[in-house]
Amino acid sequence: MDQVMTRKPHEMLAATLQEELEAVNTLIRTRMASEHAPRIPEVTAHLVEAGGKRLRPMLTLAAARMCGYEGDHHLKLAATVEFIHTATLLHDDVVDESAQRRGRPTANLLWDNKSSVLVGDYLFARSFQLMVETGSLRVLDILANASATIAEGEVLQMTAASNLKTDEDIYLQVVRGKTAALFSAATEVGGVIAGAPEEQVKALFAYGDALGIAFQIADDLLDYQGDSKATGKNVGDDFRERKLTLPVIKAVAQATDEERAFWMRTIEKGKQEEGDLDQALALMAKYKTLEATREDAYGWAAKARDALEVLPDHEIRTMLSDLADYVVSRLN
Repeated sequence: MDQVMTRKPHEMLAATLQEELEAVNTLIRTRMASEHAPRIPEVTAHLVEAGGKRLRPMLTLAAARMCGYEGDHHLKLAATVEFIHTATLLHDDVVDESAQRRGRPTANLLWDNKSSVLVGDYLFARSFQLMVETGSLRVLDILANASATIAEGEVLQMTAASNLKTDEDIYLQVVRGKTAALFSAATEVGGVIAGAPEEQVKALFAYGDALGIAFQIADDLLDYQGDSKATGKNVGDDFRERKLTLPVIKAVAQATDEERAFWMRTIEKGKQEEGDLDQALALMAKYKTLEATREDAYGWAAKARDALEVLPDHEIRTMLSDLADYVVSRLN
């Protein structure tokens, strides 16, 4: 009993959906195969088998099950969501010139940038084949829109990341693109394929959107105050990479002329010196921006929980509510 109590919400979800998750994993392995280009399964297997939580496909399965779905199209949609996610990771690592992902060397490091980009393209194509097989134009519309939003968010981030004019609205737009769009599409299509009432489909979208935003804000906050062993990142990596995330955006908004000059030198111009990270942390402490960012993350988690109120009374609904708490519990 104690063992069950200490399980994390995503682990409880995985246990509840175990059979369906296994079917999704089999489908993923089958569809990432390529008769003519063995490099494709090599690269995809490296990422797909890397031991991620499969959170996004799990959200699709959970939404469909909660809404009483009894068919098998949700399996194809869960695999679709994972393929879109994996494709974006492959592309992201090329754009960010990353050397590590989930504690392992990235595909672009092990192979090359060309392989990562082209295999990412292949997975996008595979994802569209899968979603078409469900025969639902609405599902196709939701996932196609999410794919476009993700790409748009990445391009926006590229131009906004080191620009001091980036405010909280633009930050939110970037977060909706890079993280929340796929969370909300994953939950929404689960409801749509189950034929859930419109009110429930909208609630599932709202839950995924708020969960994704809370998840990303928590990630950005942990960059400045997390345990590097737990997060796999060094404190201040975002600062060193000149990324304007919410704690810094809040500090820039209140900065004096002298402080603004500091942010301009370190973030916009990238001229960083020894002691700059300590100075940045001191300015965030001065304006209590880490606390304000934490409050924002908690606020979005509460919105996610509230969205679930109109959904069927189901054990999965409780797990999804606990999941919203869990993504921000890392901040305690």
